[in-house]
Amino acid sequence: MKIGELSRLTGVSVRSLRYYEEQGILMATRLANGYRVFNSSAVEQVKTIRFYLELGLSIEQISGFLHCVLQNRESFCKEVLPVYEQKLEEIDKQIETLQMIRSNLLERVAAFQHESNNETGE
Repeated sequence: MKIGELSRLTGVSVRSLRYYEEQGILMATRLANGYRVFNSSAVEQVKTIRFYLELGLSIEQISGFLHCVLQNRESFCKEVLPVYEQKLEEIDKQIETLQMIRSNLLERVAAFQHESNNETGE
């Protein structure tokens, strides 16, 4: 199938599909006229790539285990676990940072409300 059809079937832009190909995580053959042609398994491959991107993983992280995942079940791919652990660590740090920001904002709101109440005599 051509890139436009793959885009239509997966809901992924042609530009993104070209990027995936440039990054080596999606393979296409070229016709004599230069058109890309993808085999039927490309639909599932693109859906798998999108799944991992939606988990917040990078193309580089995905490329480290994608072949294994496409050939086997995820649970058989030992390369996935360290990536998941690293992502969870990143998320935990982000949550911690967001909680600190939230706490700081709550303190500031409380200070403004307290000051406002003092000015109105409440």
